[in-house]
Amino acid sequence: MSPTARYFCDYAWLGGASAQAGVLVSTAGERVSAVDAGVARPPGAVHLQGLTVPGFANAHSHAFHRALRGRAQAGRGTFWTWREEMYRAALALTPENYYDLARATYAEMALAGTTAVGEFHYVHHHCGGAPYQDRNAMGRALMAAAAEAGVRVTLIDACYLESGPGRPPEGAQLRFADATAQAWAERVAELAQEAPVAGARLGAAVHSVRAVPPESAAVVAGHAGRNGLPLHFHLSEQVGENEAAQAAYGLSPTEVLDAAGALGPASTAVHATHLSEHDMALLAGSGTGVCMCPTTEQDLADGTGPARRLANSGLPISLGSDSQAVIDPFQEMRSLEYDERLVTGARGHWAAHELLTSATARGQRALGWPEAGTISVGALADLVTIDLRSPRLAGAGGDHLVEMAVFAAGAADVAHVVSSGRVVVAQGRHLKVGDVAAALRSSVAAVMGP
Repeated sequence: MSPTARYFCDYAWLGGASAQAGVLVSTAGERVSAVDAGVARPPGAVHLQGLTVPGFANAHSHAFHRALRGRAQAGRGTFWTWREEMYRAALALTPENYYDLARATYAEMALAGTTAVGEFHYVHHHCGGAPYQDRNAMGRALMAAAAEAGVRVTLIDACYLESGPGRPPEGAQLRFADATAQAWAERVAELAQEAPVAGARLGAAVHSVRAVPPESAAVVAGHAGRNGLPLHFHLSEQVGENEAAQAAYGLSPTEVLDAAGALGPASTAVHATHLSEHDMALLAGSGTGVCMCPTTEQDLADGTGPARRLANSGLPISLGSDSQAVIDPFQEMRSLEYDERLVTGARGHWAAHELLTSATARGQRALGWPEAGTISVGALADLVTIDLRSPRLAGAGGDHLVEMAVFAAGAADVAHVVSSGRVVVAQGRHLKVGDVAAALRSSVAAVMGP
């Protein structure tokens, strides 16, 4: 498809509560150059049959966790037993097989309508902890994989120093750990100094208060602030994390990060499940965003965070697939509402258009792509078309298309994806990767065995 194109959408969501009929979107290069609503289909325009929405942002991903799907659901266990299976996968990664696995995983995301992913990256080194000759070999593999899959990536490079407060890393964790926070910052600076990769930007992360002590979290936060990088961190995903922080520092994880200068409008707390009233006040007062990962939180029995209360405090809520238990932005969206219903016994906490905004514009901003997430003049040309001919969406009326899409559609209903002005998916097929299922089978087997 030419970088300059015109797309006629049967329906398009341009913001607000409803979709609009007959929308012509013109693109020039990566950007939207014109949007005209209520028009007839002009000759020569590409016909996007269905409901077209902005590209989804997967604001929190660990690509290699895709290899755990199915294996991690066997038996009972806890987060901590799941983590042992994750370590086994981490030990098997090389820059080469990680590229293959990430390319296939990102292609699966593209098929589901994702146009930008935040890769929370912490597998940095050889087994045993020795750095690769290219200290950012693994990060480069991830950026190259995203480019091949047609998905923008924010490589959120995570600092990881300890296995718990005051305890050195061990086993697979040695792959994650830099010697010091300053060594982490120097490695990340090397990546930033090189020629930029198209469609890739950098972010920074404090892996967690469990893995990064307060003085080192301050180094990471300072580096992110000086270099204008989005800063992310796992926050209070587990009760055990809160207990460890209290025992070591006399503070909650939120309080530790606040003291380290890590909270603020450029920061995103991932999970934020087990928060006190004071924790929520600190997040609200600082304007820190929150990324919820409902399908992972459900899968690992982590609990349900106070997403609605945080949103009511003015905090932007984004969404992520995290452990790749499933890759389906629609399921993440509606799970945010359904989890709230189970906790409260009431319906209607999130309107469908609010959930769409979390999955699109708010996620894109959390990843440092503020020019994406809307279908508007000047925005990055990300268009995701949902096929209304699907059995799941049959009977959708114009007045309730947004509700039908959010609460009934699934990843398999995505028919067409334009990412930064380029067609990535057409008629449900990835144009570059081709057979994504085959790519996943081979790349998962290379990491986990048959």
